Order: sequence, then C-alpha cells, then structure tokens
Amino acid sequence: MEQNRPQWGSRAGFIMAAVGSAVGLGNIWRFPAVAYENGGGAFFLPYLFALLTAGIPLLIMEFTMGHKYRGSAPLTMTRLNKKAEWLGWWQLAIAFVIATYYSVIVAWASSYAFFSFKLTWGDKPQDFLLGDYLQVVEAGQFGGFANGVLLPLLVVWIVTLGIMFSGVKKGIEAANKVMLPLLVVLFFIVVVRAVTLPGALEGLDAFFQPDWSKITDGKVWIAAYGQIFFSLSVGFAIMVTYSSYLPKKADITNNAFITAFSNSSFELLAGFGVFAALGFMAMQQGVPVQEVVSSGVILAFAVFPQIINEFPVANGFFGFLFFISLTLAGLTSLISIIETFVAGAQEKFNISRTKSVAFGGGLAAILSLVFATKGGLNFLDVTDNFINQFGIVFAGLVEVILVAWVFKELDSLKKHADSVSDIQLGAWWKICLSVVTPIVLFFMMFDNVRQNISAPYGGYPASFVFTYGWIVAALALIAGFVFMYIKPWSNNNKEEL
Repeated sequence: MEQNRPQWGSRAGFIMAAVGSAVGLGNIWRFPAVAYENGGGAFFLPYLFALLTAGIPLLIMEFTMGHKYRGSAPLTMTRLNKKAEWLGWWQLAIAFVIATYYSVIVAWASSYAFFSFKLTWGDKPQDFLLGDYLQVVEAGQFGGFANGVLLPLLVVWIVTLGIMFSGVKKGIEAANKVMLPLLVVLFFIVVVRAVTLPGALEGLDAFFQPDWSKITDGKVWIAAYGQIFFSLSVGFAIMVTYSSYLPKKADITNNAFITAFSNSSFELLAGFGVFAALGFMAMQQGVPVQEVVSSGVILAFAVFPQIINEFPVANGFFGFLFFISLTLAGLTSLISIIETFVAGAQEKFNISRTKSVAFGGGLAAILSLVFATKGGLNFLDVTDNFINQFGIVFAGLVEVILVAWVFKELDSLKKHADSVSDIQLGAWWKICLSVVTPIVLFFMMFDNVRQNISAPYGGYPASFVFTYGWIVAALALIAGFVFMYIKPWSNNNKEEL
C-alpha cells in the first residue's frame, strides 16, 4: 500500500475529526424531536440498543475497512473485492449530492448568527424566513436567487475549500481541533442558559417523561435505528475515508466507541437545550409543550428565533451563540463529506489534492447555487429526503450484505481490528452485522418505499418529487457504475490488491 498516504497527526486529531463529522445539524434539530415523538425517556432504551447493535458495529466495520485497505471508499471497496468498486463510487455520489445542499444550510446558519444581534427576523420569524430571507416560491420554480443566501454561501465555500486545500493534517485536523471544542463550549453555554429559563423544567419533563407503551411499537425501534444511522455518518464513505489516514498501530475498536458515545452525548446535550427552550416558549405563550415542538429547518430558523426574541436578557448574544454553534456543527460535517469525493477522485485519476479539491469542491459549489434560489428550500427538502432514505440507507444495506454475506469478509476484518485493538470483538459484532443491521435497514427501506408510493412526499406535485427525488437518488447509483468503468487508477493501485 502507498507509503506517502497522508496521516492524522494524533489519535485525538482523528477522533475530533470523526466526532466532528458525526456531530452535525441533525444532532441539534432532528434528535430531540425524534426522541420526543417516540416515547420521550422510554426512547433511550431502543436508542441505546440501536447504538450497540448497529451504530458501533457499523462504525467498527468502516473504520477497519479504511484502516486495512488504506484507501478512499472506491479504492477500499476495490481492494476488498474488485467487483465492489461501484459501491464506493455510489457512496461518493451520495456524499457529493449532500455537499451541494448541506453547504446552503450552513450559509443560512451563518446569516442568522448576524441577524441575531439586531433580531432582524422581527416578531414573526417564520414569515421572515420563508418570505424576506428565502423568498420561497412554488415547488418546481427557481425564481432567481435569494440574494441574502449568496454571500454567506460564498463565504462557506471559501472557508471549507481553504481548509480542504491545506490537507488532512494541516487542514482538516487543525480545523476540527479548533471548531469542535469551540462548538461544545458555545453550545454548552446556550444549554445552561436555556435550562435556567422559566418553564425549562416543564420542557425537560416533556422530553424525558417516558411513555413505555411506545416500546412495543416497531416504528419506534425503526426510528431509533434511523437516528443512529443518520447521526453517525455511516454508510456513505466518510468513516472509511477518515480511518484510511490512521497510522498502522491505531486502536480501531476503542476509537469507534469513543466516537459513537461522544456523538450520542452531544445529542443528549442538544435535547436538554432544545426542550428547555421549548418549555420556556410554551410557558410564555400559555400553551402545552407539545404545541410548540418542531424539528428541522422550522425549529432552527423559525422557532428558535422566536424563543430568542423572548429571552429576558442578552437575547442577541445567545442567538449569536446558538447559530454559530449550528454553523460550526455544519462546517465540521461538510468538510468530512467533501473529503470523501476529493480523496476518491485523487486516487482514481492520479491527480494532486489541489486539483481534486478545485474540481470536486468547485463543481459542488456551483451546483449548490440551485439551492440558493427562491425555490431552493423545496428542492432541498425533496432531495434531502430521497438521498437519505434511498441513498444512504440503501447503500448502507448493500454494503453490509456484500461484506457480510457475499464476500464473507467479516472474519478477516475482525482479525484485523483485533490485531490493533485493546477491546477484542466477540460474536455479537458478527451477529449484529450479518443479521440485525441488514434486517433493520431492509425494514427502513421497505417502509420508506411503501410510504412514498402511497402518496407523493411532503404533499409536493408528483412530477416534482419524481424529478428531484427519485431521479437524483437513481443518478447517484448510476454514477457508481459509470465511474467504475472509467479506467484510470495508476500508482500500481490495481496491482496491490
């Protein structure tokens, strides 16, 4: 294998990068609502079970694959089995699509950090978000650019690609060593403030109050696995790529446990902050907590500004902290997403990192302009749903089936992980990956297909959903096969398999 492969400068550098990738916008705006809707305190039982039976085993598998085969996702898959190269490219295509719209959400967050100081969103933050800021038009229309998004988007790309040009150690590792601790400190301050607001206890009570009747509901368990799966950055090339930069003697299993539990700890912290703030808002409005619960874009950019408006003191400052936290969480994830296709293109086409970042990152930046139009929110909503449900989940399912059942590689991966790790993998690891994870991912896929066939996603016109949902997800898969049949791979990469 190549001797000149870039490496992390330290174990802490790798863990911070892996945790930085896992801790993203979903931890803050997705997890609290998912937990609340699926049994509150009772949800933590299926969540922990999913973490131990799918999240950590998958993380160990991807860390081991990257570490053993020393390559980007396509090269790792090729070294695993020559017939599997397409899977690596499919995962890279998924990452590429995500980079195009994820960058736009990071741009929104950075805009809102500055809006916080003067509470620019006014008394009706949702009207401001959809009207004044994003200027949302009907689904399927572009409607020209939303001018307020363009400048922050440009800044996001300059910062991100600047970090990427600097390389793995001096760029990604150095950035994560600053951004991740800063994110934790700033977000912790927000949470402490939220927890001390009047009404916070009612919010936390609503969040943690266990509804044990939900435990017997299969959908709750599927939701737990879904949350773990999306949150840990598994299934679409990131962890394979990052672990390929580890030194030869790296404790893989331990690193996976630290990464997974760090990510879950941040999700729990986010739950505290979000529900304490929602409790405060419910009290201010004189309504029950369940009436103010929301998630995703509306929670972050409409509900939170409303809460910040009502803060008794220093509301602009706390608003700034919250949105800078969102920006940092988004940036650390965006960097990891882009690194997957930068590394893949660099190895396949034997080009310099600089060229790979310029081509891959530059193309993603240009395509991100689609989501900076007045129709951008609609495009983003549909593309995100389909590339997640029929990209990441499907690719994860295919990856596990190929590794465990078709190529029967679990024993050799287990042997490799055990040779460098303090914690030895038992039978649970193989059982989880060969039985539990495939079954759960299959049910997630089946349920998603069933729901999307019965009615168009999100109430959008069927043609719009077909074009920007189904077709985008299908094109990512087709791209996998196209890149597999493009011939370059030099530097004796093929001979080393």
